[in-house]
Amino acid sequence: MAVAHTVEEIGLAFHAAQARRARAVANEIQRLWSQLDRRDFSASWRGSVGPRVLRALAAGQLASAAAADEYVDAVAAAEGAGSDRMGRVRPEGFAGLAADGRSLDSLMYLSVITSKTRIAAGQPVDDALMAGLRQALRIGSSEVTQAGRGAIGASMAGKRTIQGYVRVVQPPACARCIILAGKEFGWNSGFQRHPKCDCIHLPTTLIARNRAGRGSIGSDRFSPTTRPGQGGRGFLDPRAYFNTLSRAEQDRVFTAAGARAIREGGDMGQIINARRGMYTTSGPGGRASATRVGTRRGSNYYNLERRRAIDRGEVPAGIGRRFNVRTPRLMPEEIFRLAASRDEAVAMLRRFGYLR
Repeated sequence: MAVAHTVEEIGLAFHAAQARRARAVANEIQRLWSQLDRRDFSASWRGSVGPRVLRALAAGQLASAAAADEYVDAVAAAEGAGSDRMGRVRPEGFAGLAADGRSLDSLMYLSVITSKTRIAAGQPVDDALMAGLRQALRIGSSEVTQAGRGAIGASMAGKRTIQGYVRVVQPPACARCIILAGKEFGWNSGFQRHPKCDCIHLPTTLIARNRAGRGSIGSDRFSPTTRPGQGGRGFLDPRAYFNTLSRAEQDRVFTAAGARAIREGGDMGQIINARRGMYTTSGPGGRASATRVGTRRGSNYYNLERRRAIDRGEVPAGIGRRFNVRTPRLMPEEIFRLAASRDEAVAMLRRFGYLR
């Protein structure tokens, strides 16, 4: 690992090294995939190609997991923590199996099945092979990365001075990942990710610490989704990431209505989470898009609606948690469609819990 002075630099350097390991395995998978016998995929996979792919993948997992202790120890040292380690990672425990516990053989063979299925559906052999290869590359890279993440979790558990980790978002990222930028988790919280997720976890010795200047981690390397000079490779703040994106990219990642609401000052988490519980209901202008997310007892919108009903005299002041939300929580796009002015839109965004 290259010499680094800050925790952020250590984190980015480590995960860049992990990305290189995953890329090396992907390159080997691509090389071996080209050796599949076009006349009999299954036979050539089981006979020679498959075993070599599995060996390359297991070796990549082993290398990825073996780097965990050095990384976690380097972070602890950078934060001035002691070397109170209760146990060390066994890298071989993270190699040879898929992250979900199944065998690598059955997991990787899915790519062969994909190619065969496409050919059976009438797709040209070259196109079908390419589809299978893309799946194999995605799975292989993900399994190498997951082995490292799992090993980091074990390493953090084995070092008493590490209390948890901070989630760092790497561009390009999806909306669901972006709202987790800078969120702090305990040492025993699993790292949630989706396929192709580039987010990283940064071990820390102190949870809920006050990090001045939260935002983009400085770097001279930029993603095509960011404006050069506006942001770096890692973000600890969702709004900082959002502000680096072009307007078109904001609309693509967050939807046009969601991005507009965020630009108006809306709560990014509320706006993005609302889309998980979307449904169609009757509204003032006909059918309207609403969400069930954020309407449960104790939620921000629930409390706002209860206070509003109390102030209007619709329910007694002491109703407490016996109150039931009666008004559908409109989605941002419905608010923009219905609002006659910007002031009205802002008022509605505030009423439905998207603006503070």
